[in-house]
Amino acid sequence: MISEDTRQELDPNDTSRLLELADRVVELVKQEDAQLEGDVEANVRVSRTRHGLTRFANSFVHQNVGEDTVTVAITVAVDGRTTSVSTTDVVEESLARLVAEAVTSAQLQPVDPYWPGATPPAGSGEPGNLDPATAGATPDARAQLVKDFVDAGPELRAAGFVDTELEQEAFASTAGHRVAGATSRATIDGIHQTERSAGSAHATSVSLGELDASAAGRLAADRARRSQDFVDIAPGTYEVVLGPEAVATVLTFLAVYGFNAKSHLEGGSFAELGEQQFDPAITILADPTDPRRIGLPFDAEGTPRGRFALVEDGVTRQLAHDRRTAGRADARSTGNAIPGGEGIGPVPTDVRMPPGSSAPQEMIGRVKRGLLVTEFHYVRILDPKSTVATGLTRNGTFLIEDGEVNGAVGNLRFTQGFVEALGDGAVLAVGDDDRYADGEFGAGMVICPSLHLAGWNFTGGAQG
Repeated sequence: MISEDTRQELDPNDTSRLLELADRVVELVKQEDAQLEGDVEANVRVSRTRHGLTRFANSFVHQNVGEDTVTVAITVAVDGRTTSVSTTDVVEESLARLVAEAVTSAQLQPVDPYWPGATPPAGSGEPGNLDPATAGATPDARAQLVKDFVDAGPELRAAGFVDTELEQEAFASTAGHRVAGATSRATIDGIHQTERSAGSAHATSVSLGELDASAAGRLAADRARRSQDFVDIAPGTYEVVLGPEAVATVLTFLAVYGFNAKSHLEGGSFAELGEQQFDPAITILADPTDPRRIGLPFDAEGTPRGRFALVEDGVTRQLAHDRRTAGRADARSTGNAIPGGEGIGPVPTDVRMPPGSSAPQEMIGRVKRGLLVTEFHYVRILDPKSTVATGLTRNGTFLIEDGEVNGAVGNLRFTQGFVEALGDGAVLAVGDDDRYADGEFGAGMVICPSLHLAGWNFTGGAQG
């Protein structure tokens, strides 16, 4: 078992102890099975997360926290009746007690009609993408990036965070599947502020050393300075250039509500497979093979992740499946099960929109009158079927006139169907600036470029 004394000695590249722990839990389940007449099976997922977070406000580091946690998550089925439990108490006696209680609980549940059985042997998929230096990054290393960000706007007030994360995971099932992998992530996300405005910037990578905090700070500072004097504009439909953060928000909502096979099976998805639902310029991939990838090489059910097109040249091609939805749809799992996904359904988390050939400045230069939107905020779905959502702009929204950025505008509220916004004829250009962008739901989920769209429906100011 993994003790507090040995945890710090773990090699980021070595997941063997986690796999041993998963195997041991499987053996505990088999011991329970031997005592029962019913059929007991289980999937076991053991994860270790080492996370370091350095926060800054008013241009000073004010908090540094770190955690190193091992979690065991078990789904037990007894004659098709399932229970899921998890714990961070990984000593032998506690795990034996947890397994016994899970088996007892499962026996009291109704039959789970979509339980696909314990995961059978399924290969290992792509290797994980791991930078050991990032996995072991120190507070001083993160603080240096904070300093670089802050120094880019010395007369401004900076706030945000730099964090680093190591994720190791092992999976084992009573059906004989065993797989393990590891990945790392580093993120800087911050703003520079004047008395009247703020500008933001974001960067995420597998490697802390690849983050250019000075460039991010300069971008955020420039947006803040240019937003100090802003005007309010009338609501209406405007031609827009959306920055990667705004595009990432759109793609995240499409992934959760549209490309989710559970939502599709239950009639809640816009997706019509084989139909031209988007502009031909739009291709959206689930791509765990990208060399920049941060996701693990397998999903919460241990299924290897593979590359596939959700949308290809505007045509909706495929949905994200886990083993539950695959059984219902007579399909194969695409490796998109998420923890707790029994209720939510499968979600593609390695979403990538390939870049186009237009530089952002070129897209701006083609706009007669429209808006440059840096990012969206507080977006909420109104109609999952059509992905109509409402939200706000923030941290840098600018008026474009005659191909030039001509000052800032106040934050705006929008109500917009995301499928409609990317529909046939609506996409005027795809940017060449693809990168990891934060789509409001977390870093390291979406790689995408800027987009030039024919219209976006703004319904009012920040107050409504």
